[in-house]
Amino acid sequence: MTQQAVATSDKLDAAVLKVAGVVVLGAIMSILDVTVVSVALPTFQTEFDASYARVAWTMTAYTLALATVIPVTGWAADRFGTKRLYMAALALFTIGSGLCATADTITELIGYRVLQGLGGGMLMPLGMTIMTRAAGPHRIGRLMAVLGIPMLLGPIGGPILGGWLIDTASWHWIFLINLPIGAISLVYAALALPKDNPEPSESFDILGMVMLSPGLALFLYGVSSLPEAGRFGATTVWLPMLVGAVLVVSFVLYSFKPKHPLLDLRLFRNRNLTIASVTLFVFIIAFMGAGLLFPSYFLQIRGESTLTAGLLMAPQGIGAMLTMPIAGMLADRLPIGRTVPFALVLIAAGFFTFTQVDPHTSYWLLCGSLFVMGLGMGGTMMPIMTSALKTLHAQEVARGSTLVNILQQIGGSVGAAVMSVILTNELNGSRPIPGVTDPASGKPVTEAGLAIATQQRPELLQQFPLPGALVERGLAFAADAFASTFWVGFVLVLLTFIPAAFLPRRREPVRLVDDQAGEQRPPMPVGLH
Repeated sequence: MTQQAVATSDKLDAAVLKVAGVVVLGAIMSILDVTVVSVALPTFQTEFDASYARVAWTMTAYTLALATVIPVTGWAADRFGTKRLYMAALALFTIGSGLCATADTITELIGYRVLQGLGGGMLMPLGMTIMTRAAGPHRIGRLMAVLGIPMLLGPIGGPILGGWLIDTASWHWIFLINLPIGAISLVYAALALPKDNPEPSESFDILGMVMLSPGLALFLYGVSSLPEAGRFGATTVWLPMLVGAVLVVSFVLYSFKPKHPLLDLRLFRNRNLTIASVTLFVFIIAFMGAGLLFPSYFLQIRGESTLTAGLLMAPQGIGAMLTMPIAGMLADRLPIGRTVPFALVLIAAGFFTFTQVDPHTSYWLLCGSLFVMGLGMGGTMMPIMTSALKTLHAQEVARGSTLVNILQQIGGSVGAAVMSVILTNELNGSRPIPGVTDPASGKPVTEAGLAIATQQRPELLQQFPLPGALVERGLAFAADAFASTFWVGFVLVLLTFIPAAFLPRRREPVRLVDDQAGEQRPPMPVGLH
């Protein structure tokens, strides 16, 4: 099939779907891994005899590795070719997964998670680049909708899969399961992805790398330390955040000087990319931050098991799967400024229910609200990402997808940290129980703290034979703390309507069409040859 046929055909042909299958497999491994590991943290505490703060670094180290490697991905894709780099990333992630399963100490596990993150960090931006080039401009929306499925189902399927593997086998299997998937993905990628033919590339921006990657890593390190410290004034929070921010700002000022910077911020001259990126960034902070608290409510307030909590989140994924293909087709035919606001209304409507939660809120109501939110999610995230990339020139796609992924990573980390701090501070306002202290820390036990603990470990009531009314009061306080935190997330969702109002409401010229039609522009990068 010729390039022009690829660009103008309305349907997703078999060749394009093969490419999409490779990318989806890689995305499933990368995204599921984050949520699967999150449910294993209590197991790591027991297995490695480590504190929660220590085992939480198995998550943080992975995130920091992602932030470090993402800025390099755009340059490396142009230099070495997307197929070679994607297969290298798959191999690195798979090897890292196998090593994680062999860890004997928590330090080893954290180190292997860094290796895993270096591979995983390249998978998503490379996958977006490969799919955008393969689909052609008229089909980007539909193909991005395919990529969006693992992005939305990861937070839902992860807790279910992780809980099941830990309960029926051992924690090692949350990593070992990646080995056969990784092997299949490597063979699949070798057969399905177009042959690499990289063009001569610009030199590597070493100075930009020295500023940007450490800057992002330090900033996110400070943000990740916020829930444990509980306040911005802690040295472990403000110092790395400040140093990281200085390095990132320095990079921003510097990046307009070299001809080929590590991260091409000149792309923000493209209005579509800028508006879509701002909308996506605000949305990610709101939804991904508060979204992590949904399963926590089921676990801590309702006393459900990890597996049950994951199943209760399933309606959100079902809703997203219903609307995502429709949204993908609409994104190819209509300006997203005419569709995304309606999807945001659905998200806000479903989100509002969680601002009213108490210890006995109907599961039918909560699951119905999650379903409505899923309908909105399916019509929001991937269309915005499609809009961000579809008006870029072919040679700008790799750099554009890198920008979008960095914003996603920062937004998700900031949202999760902020929501965790708000919830922790709300819970800390609960009344202490007179004469009852925590044997481990020596601190007074609060009513909310005891109520949450007894939901997961009812035997604690035998240790602390306290009136049931006191426990119920603590549970009500804890539910109010969740509701207050959800209010913050709800307000942030409403704020997303502001940048969304500037999303294109008229059809924009798609520059990839001109590139594929053979205009005198720089040579087309690998993936469309």
